[in-house]
Amino acid sequence: MQENRSLVQFMNEKADWYNRTAFIKSDPVCIPHLFRKKADIEIAGLFAAVFAWGNRTTIINKSKELMQLMDMKPHAFCTQHSDSDLKKLLAFKHRTFNTTDLLYFIHFLRGHYSKHSSLEPAFTMHGKTVETMLTGFHDYFFAGEDIPDRTRKHIATPARGSTCKRLNMYLRWMVRKDHCGVDFGIWKKISPADLICPIDVHVARVARKLGIITRKQTDWQTAIELTDYLRTLDPTDPVKYDFALFGLGVEEKF
Repeated sequence: MQENRSLVQFMNEKADWYNRTAFIKSDPVCIPHLFRKKADIEIAGLFAAVFAWGNRTTIINKSKELMQLMDMKPHAFCTQHSDSDLKKLLAFKHRTFNTTDLLYFIHFLRGHYSKHSSLEPAFTMHGKTVETMLTGFHDYFFAGEDIPDRTRKHIATPARGSTCKRLNMYLRWMVRKDHCGVDFGIWKKISPADLICPIDVHVARVARKLGIITRKQTDWQTAIELTDYLRTLDPTDPVKYDFALFGLGVEEKF
């Protein structure tokens, strides 16, 4: 019992330490923080989350580059662009994400925002759990015609066992809201209590060292196992501990 209380205290202290505005500038969440309009935050956040693997400085720089190519008005660009506007994007590339992928993303966003004022329904209209929302979002994203096969790898789905780390991080940004100012809390139809903690190799390593997870592989079920434990620490806001686990793994090399 004492050991569990000590872990709770430790996790709360680390979450409080990293969940602060000073965290923003060195994290991809700084990209949506460049904007005030809801739809701009949503679109900038989606691209920053999708780009979020590898070196964080590179992720931030490439995300800023894309926003600048969109004239720092991502919603207006995605919904009102001309063919000549799209030509500005032809040289854009981030790791395996290239112009083909970017043009399809813009095509999807234009179609979605022609029917909805927010990107939130792209997730919530497909189910009540985050798992069904992510599965539904994947299927909705690729429901059109002439979908480039190469683009499918950029939107994960629990149906294939993926941890969906980047999309879970995106949902954290959009759904969580507290006094700390990192996450936006602009989506109201998803409860923070239902979110799934983003998990990658760094978070998984820390969680195993702390005895929080036991699964040897890192997949969707591992994300569920991790989140189920975090709900025992805070059932209303389990993914606030993403700050603690990420900080321990990346910043402190725990």
